[in-house]
Order: sequence, then C-alpha cells, then structure tokens
Amino acid sequence: MSEGDPTRAEREIEQLGQRAKAAARWLALAPSGQKDEALRAAAEALVRSTDVVLEANAADVTSARERSLRESLIDRLALSPERIRAMAQALVDITTLRDPVGVVRAGRRLPNGLDLQQVTVPIGVIGMIYESRPNVTVDAIGLCLKSGNAVILRSGSDAIRSCTALVDALRPAIESTGLPADVAQIVRSTDRASATALMRCNRYLDLLVPRGGAGLIQTVVEQSTVPVIETGVGNCHTFVDASADVDMAVRIAVNAKTQRPGVCNAMETLLVHSAIAEAFLPRVVREMTLRQCEVRGCGRTRAIAGEAVLPATEEDWATEYLDLILAVRVVDSLDEAIDHITQYGTRHSEAIVTEDFGNAERFLRSVDAAAVYVNASTRFTDGGEFGMGAEVGISTQKLHARGPFGIDELVSTKFVVRGQGQVRG
Repeated sequence: MSEGDPTRAEREIEQLGQRAKAAARWLALAPSGQKDEALRAAAEALVRSTDVVLEANAADVTSARERSLRESLIDRLALSPERIRAMAQALVDITTLRDPVGVVRAGRRLPNGLDLQQVTVPIGVIGMIYESRPNVTVDAIGLCLKSGNAVILRSGSDAIRSCTALVDALRPAIESTGLPADVAQIVRSTDRASATALMRCNRYLDLLVPRGGAGLIQTVVEQSTVPVIETGVGNCHTFVDASADVDMAVRIAVNAKTQRPGVCNAMETLLVHSAIAEAFLPRVVREMTLRQCEVRGCGRTRAIAGEAVLPATEEDWATEYLDLILAVRVVDSLDEAIDHITQYGTRHSEAIVTEDFGNAERFLRSVDAAAVYVNASTRFTDGGEFGMGAEVGISTQKLHARGPFGIDELVSTKFVVRGQGQVRG
C-alpha cells in the first residue's frame, strides 16, 4: 500500500484483505467434511443460478462483440447451460480429492527426544488477477476452499458481470454450511488502480496468481510486492519427427491447434522434419485450411504445401496467437527442433510425434517445459485432464509449483515439534 492517505482502491482492497484474512483463519480449522459440504452446496447453487449468470454473461459477450474482440477470446468468455453444469461438476469433483491439509510429509524423533513432523497447511489468502475467463472464478473458489485458503478475485473488465454473478451465487451457499462467505470475494472495480492495490496488498495476501496474456503476467511479475506464481503464456510446439506415423501426426496437430485455439495449451508452432515433410505437410495444411485456420510457413513449407501457406516472419515464431493461426517450420534434425523450442518456447507444453524411442526419450530429457508429450496433443495440459479436479493456472516457473496448479500446490508446510520439557544447552 502507498504511504500517506490511502486511495479509494487501496481502501477497498484493504477491506477485502482484512475479511479474507479472518475467513482464512476460520477455514484453516474446518474439517474435510464441512469443506466438501460447502463445495456441493456451491455446485447446486451455481446450477440454480444459471439464468442469472447467463444474463450477466450475455451482457459481457455483447460488449465484447461491440469492441470487436476476437472470436477465439469470445469463446473463452461465453457461457452456456452446458458450461455452467461443467463448472458445477468440477466443484463436485474436487470433493473426491484427498484433503491436502494436515498431511504429514516427513516425521522423525530427534536424538534429544523431540518429535518433529513436517505438516501441510493452507497458504492463507490467495489473490487472482485474470482476464476473460469466467470458469477461472469457480475453479479458483473451489480449489482454494478445499485447500483451506481464502481467495480474492480480480477479473478483467471483459468478464466482470459474469464473474460477479458467479461469486454472488456461490457465497451464500458456502455460508449456509457454516463457513464464512468471505472465503470467496471479488474486486468489483476493474480500473487499473484496483489491480495495482491488489498487487501491493502484501499485508494480507500471501500469494498472487495472474492468469491471462503475456502483458498481464509481465505487469504482475514486475509490479507486485506479493509473491507471484507466474502462469502460462503458451507458445506451444509440436515436432513431427522423421519416423512419425503420418495419420497420427495429422490427428494430433489438428487437435492441438483447432480443438480450442484460444487457450494457453493450444499449439502455436508446428515443426516438421524435412524427411517427412512432403508426405505430411500437404495433408496437415489441407486439414487446417478446412477448419479456417490460417497457416504461415517458412520458405521450405511453402515450397511443399503451396499457396495455401502464407509467408512466416521472425515474429511468428515468438507469437502466442490464441487464434486460428499456425506457424510451420521445416527442420533437418531433432536437435534443430529442440533449439527452436529453446529459443522461442515459453516452457509451457511441448510435444513430439515419433516412433523412435531414443528420440522420444531425448526430447523428454532435453526440452525445458512444464509438460512434455510423446505422441499426444498439448491440449491435455489441464488440471481436470490430469486428474487434479481443476486448476488455478498452469505454472511455467520452477519454484514451488510447475504445471497445472491444483490443491496440492495451494498448501505450504510447517514444522510441528512436540517435546517433554527439552531446552537447548
């Protein structure tokens, strides 16, 4: 917080922080059964609130279209009865996960007779700053509740009506089970001052998680005085090796790019070994074009695949499109593919399609990313797909957590020491 008289935004964030801190202390003592009861109540309330949430979401989508937001981003923003039911089911699924709080990770008796245990505990108060993703609201509340943490959510302006409606639906349901409603709060202002105040609320926040585009994440990392988990800009690659099964490679590439292009685990660049390029490229370019995906390729790609491929620039190799645009480059070796990924990748999700066991293992060992795949789509990098119930984001850093950030990453540890009067000599 700033010195001197606090601003309006700082006062709002401080009030949210105070309430969250008090709620977190209460929640840390809640038994697993009560937390699961709250999650089930929240799921039921979410389904009951479908019409209210959809009305708010329709206003967000209309506003987004008026501002000519890309269709891939509108897809991330838009809700439907099916998507709301899926969010509710995610809350129910979280109840089936083991409570991560109170787990003894290590224990021993010291020579002086002290009994020492390392036990998992909630982090405390989690802040979330995110863009255009209403489902993040529900996932974050569910995961934080299960792991004993209070959460303060700060949505972008694109989704503020939707996210506010979701929080307003879930809070009374949580409170009905005896837990404080303030375990889940949302910043109702979307001006920049509120985001800045949240980034500097280190008196109450224990961790801040940004989720959005590169600009948002960079801003939070650079300006926050609260510890930050850096999440997922996804310039993801698929490398089609010389030994790849062409049918499999086409299927994986099409899925990785077009199944849902506006998400961080979608493929942005396709690397193709020159030995398989003539058999593979015409087919994959045709399939991409049929799905309205624009293909931009290097000179060798264009020579093989023809006029359907636009020229790629240096900028294309470094771009996370989040759209139906794909960059394609022909390479002469596994090493060249790995070098390209090392130079342009964002350490999110990388894949190789190959029938060569040695190349697969070398790729797995050499590529520095949160998730590395052999013969599978990068679209699987997701907390739900990994059996974690949901996620608050994909961590692309190495300290504390890496990959899908779920309930097991939302706890810390403390040492519990039991003695019989020992003193240190």
